[in-house]
Amino acid sequence: MRKFLFGVLIGLLAIGAYRWIAGGIEQKNTLEESSSLIQQEVENVSKLIVTEGHFSQVYNYKQSEGMFGNLWITQKKALVVVNADVQIAYDLSKVKFDIDEANQTLYIKEIPAPEIKVFPDFKYYDAEGDYLNPFDADDINTIKSRVNASIRRKVDGSDLKENANRRLIAELARFYVLTNSLGWKLVYEDKEVLSEGDFQLKELH
Repeated sequence: MRKFLFGVLIGLLAIGAYRWIAGGIEQKNTLEESSSLIQQEVENVSKLIVTEGHFSQVYNYKQSEGMFGNLWITQKKALVVVNADVQIAYDLSKVKFDIDEANQTLYIKEIPAPEIKVFPDFKYYDAEGDYLNPFDADDINTIKSRVNASIRRKVDGSDLKENANRRLIAELARFYVLTNSLGWKLVYEDKEVLSEGDFQLKELH
């Protein structure tokens, strides 16, 4: 009888040990799968968030130059019509993040600054100079430099950056949905994100 009870006890202990080991292995596998899934999703999230805008500008270019001790003043001018497409993009492939498997936490360390790209189309009208001071490539480069600077100032004063920021927030919210569905925590700027709306409280670029 004692041998029988001893055998039953040994059997129960063996079954318990097996379940404990199997449970640990299963939990470890689940953790590794979750970690791999999070890393893959962060790396594969939309590479660029683009907001596009269009700006038009009419630019009057005038330049005068004194010659022979200002005895002779030369002048040149041009009327320039510019239509520019502007793109604001966040390259999310440059997001810096850490994964803490032990504490099941995804840390978003750094979001890249926005990239502003201007694609201007220049049309020149009434470009005039004179023999001693002709309209040349230097004038064209000067016009392009001034117009690009002017357009960037217009972009800063427009709602394009705000629109791009909203698009960025929408993408960042996907990280919260992913981590929350897996039972993980998401931390951004040293604060735990507890809802999708929390990203709107952050001061993004």
